[in-house]
Amino acid sequence: MSLAESGFHMANSSPKGNSTKSNKNILIRKLLIIAGVPIDNLTMDESLDRIIELIRMGRADGRTRQVATVNADFVVKAAEDPELRFILQESDLATPDGMPLVWGARALGVDIEERVAGADMIPALATKAAENGLSIYLFGSVDGVAEKAAEILKDNNPGLNIVGTASPPFTSLIDMDPKYVEDIRAKKPDILLVALGNPKQEKFISMHKNKLGAAVAIGIGGTLDFIAGKQTRAPIWMQNTGTEWMFRMFSDPKRLVERYYNDLTGFSRFFISQWWHMRAGKGTTADSDESKIIMNQNKAVVNLRGRIDMTNNRHLTELLEAALLQTEHIELDLEHVTFLDSVAIGTILAFTRIARDRKGDVNLINVPRPLMKTLNLLKLDRFFELRELSQSASIKELKTIQVRRDSVSIPVPSIFDATTSDSLIQTAMDNYESEKSLILDFSNTRLLTSAGLAAVVRINREVVCPEGEFFLANCSEDVLRILNLVKFDAIYPIIETD
Repeated sequence: MSLAESGFHMANSSPKGNSTKSNKNILIRKLLIIAGVPIDNLTMDESLDRIIELIRMGRADGRTRQVATVNADFVVKAAEDPELRFILQESDLATPDGMPLVWGARALGVDIEERVAGADMIPALATKAAENGLSIYLFGSVDGVAEKAAEILKDNNPGLNIVGTASPPFTSLIDMDPKYVEDIRAKKPDILLVALGNPKQEKFISMHKNKLGAAVAIGIGGTLDFIAGKQTRAPIWMQNTGTEWMFRMFSDPKRLVERYYNDLTGFSRFFISQWWHMRAGKGTTADSDESKIIMNQNKAVVNLRGRIDMTNNRHLTELLEAALLQTEHIELDLEHVTFLDSVAIGTILAFTRIARDRKGDVNLINVPRPLMKTLNLLKLDRFFELRELSQSASIKELKTIQVRRDSVSIPVPSIFDATTSDSLIQTAMDNYESEKSLILDFSNTRLLTSAGLAAVVRINREVVCPEGEFFLANCSEDVLRILNLVKFDAIYPIIETD
């Protein structure tokens, strides 16, 4: 069945597919997935244009868009950190800052446009900002670096409006002085550049996204150090040949030798697993043209068939765009799909992001075992809403703790982040009774973020009285992992309830 036979009117889409705009003014991204992390396949110029468009969108609706400059270190850390992984999967733009990502994409058969390094992108973005009258705030690095970088950027770009700089002392995100967020919000920059290192900078942006007042926030690692001359970049020939990491490693071996070794071995392990798995799908049939859309009340059910890869991904894009023009609630029936490659999965992720931005979602139903294995391998089984998703058998065993007093149990949202933390704190305040036990029930929680962790601290400090008891209950494997990373499992009793 064709789209015309289904009764859908298609919005125009660009032949290249880099940045399609529907009639609802939504950017459709060209993504591929590498070791579970989405990467935008754009040139440097296209990335800069995309950021300018994200600024326009941010100013129109008041939401901060998050940009990540992804390298191999991001991928390795994201494999072990569910919060970082989710932040990258939810990002509005993820550039390939690192030749291993470019080489990995090519090994998967995707001719990625070019490396888009943050150290190159930020000076070019400053020029764009000066030309378009956009404001910038520099946040991070050590004392004096942000100020020096600001001076150099303004010298190189007359008229550039840098509205603020700040270098917070080293501390955890939860303990960081709120005055920094308040100052950023007061300045309302078009572009917030955050140089706290990965994953802290990504978590800072995500944690405070609803309070920053910035149109776009970008994690930029050590870029301010390069601009200010605190660190020296490798020669151009090393940047172009992908050996810049060697220059940096020998410049600071004590700090970087272990990191680069872990990045090399970790990235290789994750990527080779993906490459081998994707290679195994080459013999499947390709009958995706039989895919179709059926409207079921307020949902669009997209029935996909056969092998879907980069050769016919355009058809998948058209189907999902047609469905999205009708409703924000989409179900993808994958029962008859034999294979999805990294580009097809990236397309599904991109449309899921659009649907969620519109307060909808894209649900995957009837997922065959081989495709479930693919989603598990790429660590996307927690990102997508899946029907009848089985519980992991490797959830950590917990000590049984007897709750001695009458308890008040409060369900924690599926995604416990900056958008849901304030309402949960208010619910705890409204429902907690003095001297009783308070239980935060994580039974339905897929993701716990830094904003959620801060809310847990606030509830314990401000809601539960000294005579009361406070428990975290029924945590999934990913939630337990996040609690363990920040040592919360050593502070708060973690229990299971009936």
